Amino acid sequence: MDQVFTAKHWKTGQVVDITVTKGQIVSVTQSDKPANLWIAPGLIDVQLNGIGGFNLNTSDLTVEDVQQIVKLMQQGGVTRFCPTVVTGPKERMLHCIRIIAEACNADSSVNHAVIGIHVEGPFISDEDGPRGAHNKMWVRNPSEDELMEWLGAAGGKICKVTLAPEKPGALDFIRLLRQNGIVAAIGHCNASEEQIRLAVEAGATMSTHLGNGAHPYIKRHPNYIWAQLADDRLWAGLISDGHHLPASTLKVMLRAKGPKAILISDANHLAGLPPGRYTTHHADVILEPNGLLHLAHTPDILAGSATPLHRGIQFVASSGICPLEDAIQMATLHPAGLFGLDQKGVGTLDAGSPADFILYDWGEDKVFHIVQTVSNGTVVYSA
Repeated sequence: MDQVFTAKHWKTGQVVDITVTKGQIVSVTQSDKPANLWIAPGLIDVQLNGIGGFNLNTSDLTVEDVQQIVKLMQQGGVTRFCPTVVTGPKERMLHCIRIIAEACNADSSVNHAVIGIHVEGPFISDEDGPRGAHNKMWVRNPSEDELMEWLGAAGGKICKVTLAPEKPGALDFIRLLRQNGIVAAIGHCNASEEQIRLAVEAGATMSTHLGNGAHPYIKRHPNYIWAQLADDRLWAGLISDGHHLPASTLKVMLRAKGPKAILISDANHLAGLPPGRYTTHHADVILEPNGLLHLAHTPDILAGSATPLHRGIQFVASSGICPLEDAIQMATLHPAGLFGLDQKGVGTLDAGSPADFILYDWGEDKVFHIVQTVSNGTVVYSA
């Protein structure tokens, strides 16, 4: 049975009727009906560590936890995302990868929502600063054997791996990732310009949270941030919570990367929880009232984000960095392009594309309010 959703198109402002059949948009036509809400593609978050108290990086992660995370993401308008497993003991990382894959197999809504698993580390710099909040004792060198263990546990669900290109064996490892159809991303590194160039030539196609996972103080130029920012072959994930990157820095980075700029949350399980001091899987952290999350013993080293993606989009648009429609595109079509999903219509509202979209309100108060989320043609959240 057809469903029709009527709202103002996120780009044109025209009221449209979007007809959905069997999880697919079959037509988009101009409407003469009144509408107050806007409609846009479902948001895509390519880096999520947890939300609402549910942590994707614990040794007791369950299928039910993953299901709850999907529901919480849908409340924020996210219809597709990459659950992120970070640097940790081998056994815990394998457990988390395995459970996420099991959740996809057990629940079709989870399987639709999960683009694939992002493994961030453990093949990263062990230096303070570039290592970020990752625990030094679990950092190690790239290992083909470990990758094969991940692939076995994931059942084909690994889509992205973040590593430092200066690590021993990193270039061969990047080539191996590409051979397996996995996005190789540069991050948490202390690489030279030459090492970054060689990584891109080996097959790296993305920068993970560019500008973060870095020394608090570095040589002004050249450095590993400029080198990645300047390489047009690299997509760039950018945390838009207003804490990881100041508005001025984020504005410049977005303009430099253009169609390859991707807004991400990098949110962890503390997103949505009250301010205070928390003990996580890798360190003691402090969540400030303004949403800033940092290591307890090193306030200038951030410990991931506590801001969901739709609030990051709100920050970008309300700060005047770019119009809301541009911010939405950097969290829909752009991340779809990273994985080639744009070729299937993901990240658009075109006829023939998957029926993943949001209805939202945006007024003078500059609050990006998600009113309804539709995933695979089903209303999965209503405010």
